[in-house]
Amino acid sequence: MRVGIDIGGMTIKAGLVDDRYQIVDKKTIKTNSETESAEQIIQRMAALIKELLKENHVEEEKCESVGIACPGTVDPAQGTVVYSNNIRWENVPILAWLKEQLDIPMYLANDADAAALGETLGGAAKGRKNAILLTLGTGVGGGVIMDGRIFLGPLRGGCEPGHMVIERNGRLCSCGRRGCLEMYASASALMKSAREKAEKYPGSQMNILSGNKPEAIDGRIIFEAEKQKDEAAVQVVSEYEKDLATGIANLINIFRPEVVILGGGVSAQKNYLTDQLQKLVVKECFGGELGEIPPIVTSELGNDAGMIGAAFLD
Repeated sequence: MRVGIDIGGMTIKAGLVDDRYQIVDKKTIKTNSETESAEQIIQRMAALIKELLKENHVEEEKCESVGIACPGTVDPAQGTVVYSNNIRWENVPILAWLKEQLDIPMYLANDADAAALGETLGGAAKGRKNAILLTLGTGVGGGVIMDGRIFLGPLRGGCEPGHMVIERNGRLCSCGRRGCLEMYASASALMKSAREKAEKYPGSQMNILSGNKPEAIDGRIIFEAEKQKDEAAVQVVSEYEKDLATGIANLINIFRPEVVILGGGVSAQKNYLTDQLQKLVVKECFGGELGEIPPIVTSELGNDAGMIGAAFLD
């Protein structure tokens, strides 16, 4: 048995994972990063791991490993969270502090990298060794799997596909650059564009479906209006898909993965989204129809991907 921990801005999830990449049991606690120090949170995390093992009758010495998936920039070799804006951590020696309380082999990875590994081991990319995961949520995260392992490169920081520029001098990103994929392909970007468009089209189905409350316009409403051939929604979704396809094509041209996986809220559209992206990406990739274009699919593990991937870090 192994333990996978997925640290989020609001909650910390711990999963007990077997050798078939199945979660046997899981527990969740609040992160409380606004009211507790990193050391206090890590103490509670250690207690959570002990509780999970005890309740499932797994002795510490029988637990093969504990893996931590954390948002932000991490240094796996040093076991340190270098910087995580989500939980307000900077230079936190998370593995050293955990090892003071648990005598189990421990590993650390960025949360998107861990999720990509989880999908490759037991999800949408199972049976493949080369895959890319893009998470389309508040921002755009992602991980690259090459030859069955997380691709990190020699320098800490890993891959940040959401901060690949797709439009020079484009929209200002929170990272300080302009035109990042995140500013066009995240769920946040989709909703922002939709709300702006709905304001210009008062009769839009997006306004009707949201009860004329712009803040209520979300991905579900946008795609529902688009399916009804609402002019404003069609324009929003079309531009969104083109921008996302540009980012996906760039990644395919560089890494040539066997599959591209989409996670996050927007991926709930499943084939309705991926079928159109597949057509657009063929036109964008080098070689076009003469080239070998990987399938674009949606996540199978959902919110469990990070825990499963973390459990099998080494």
